Amino acid sequence: MNVFGIGLPEMVLIMGVALLIFGPKKLPEIGRSMGKAIKGFQDASREFKSEFDREAELLEKPVEKPTEKPKTTVAVASAPTEITESSIEAQSEPSPLAETDA
Repeated sequence: MNVFGIGLPEMVLIMGVALLIFGPKKLPEIGRSMGKAIKGFQDASREFKSEFDREAELLEKPVEKPTEKPKTTVAVASAPTEITESSIEAQSEPSPLAETDA
């Protein structure tokens, strides 16, 4: 039996020292809390792995391209506009916004 690279004789030695340090009343409580901590670590590790696998699967999926092109609207003038001399002058005057103070 080899757990975490520790053989059976080393495990017995560690358990004996723990029994001497903590006593027979405290040892079961410590074992229970250690078991809960290891279980919590395993659950968190399992959840992280499943989340990682899910994200990797989403990245591997090809991106679906839209099959239908978006419709565009084009505005069409209903009647030709009349060009007058005043409209030409209005277009040729510089805009007050275009002037800058240097």
